Amino acid sequence: MNLITRQDLDSGITILSLNRPEALNALSPKLFVALRKEIDAIRDSIDTVGCVILRGEGRAFSAGNDLKAIQAGERPPTPHFQAETLEAIERLPQPVIAAVHGHCYTGSLELALACDLMITGESAKIADTHGKWGMAPTWGMSQRLPRRVGLINAKEMMFSGRTLDGHEAVAIGMANRCVADADLVPAAIEMAESFVKNAWHTLRADKALINMGQNEPLFKGLIEERENGPGVSPDMAERIQAGFGGSR
Repeated sequence: MNLITRQDLDSGITILSLNRPEALNALSPKLFVALRKEIDAIRDSIDTVGCVILRGEGRAFSAGNDLKAIQAGERPPTPHFQAETLEAIERLPQPVIAAVHGHCYTGSLELALACDLMITGESAKIADTHGKWGMAPTWGMSQRLPRRVGLINAKEMMFSGRTLDGHEAVAIGMANRCVADADLVPAAIEMAESFVKNAWHTLRADKALINMGQNEPLFKGLIEERENGPGVSPDMAERIQAGFGGSR
C-alpha cells in the first residue's frame, strides 16, 4: 500500500493524502520517507503544480507521531528527518493547504502548521499533547504555533494540552475556515483554484517574500522585497492587455 497517494488535477492542483487510515494516519518514519519523496518531486515541478493540498484518508488527518512504530524499531533515515521534511514543505515554492478533519494531535499539528493555510472540518480535534507524554517539541511546534496563533494562545495550548475544534481553530487564527466534513476537500480545492487562476510566478514570489519577512526585522524585509524580489511574471504584459490571462 502506498503510504502517500497523489492526485494531480488538470488545473495544476496536487492533492497529497496520508494513507494509513487503519492507523489514523499515524506518522511513521516510513510515511515520512514517502511524503518527502513527493515533496521533493513537487518542488521541482513549478511548471505543472501551482498549489498543493495535504489531507488524510479515513477518519482523521493524523493521530500524530507513530510511537508504536518507533517502539518497534522503525527509524528515520537521519536523526532530524521529520523536522527537515516539515521545513521542506514550508520551503516549497507552491502554496500548501492543509485540509484537517478528525484527529490532528502534536506531530500532525506540527505537520499542518508547516503548510501555508488550513481548512478544518467540523470533526477536527486539534491539540499539542507533548506534555501528556513528557516530551518536548523538536519538529517546530514552539516556533510555528506562536507565529500562527499568537504568543498567549500558543502558550495556553501547549501548557494545557487541551483540544480545539475546527471552529476555535478559525477563531484564534490557526485556520482560514471551518466547513462540514463532507465539504472539506471541495472547499480546499475551491481555495486552491482561486490561487492557480492567478499568475503562478506571483504565487511563488508572494510565498517566498512573506516567509523571508517572517525571519527578518520589518525594515530589512521591506528592503529585501523591493531590491531582491523576483520581479514581474513573463506573462505580465499579456495579462494587462487581456485583463486576465494565462495561469503560469
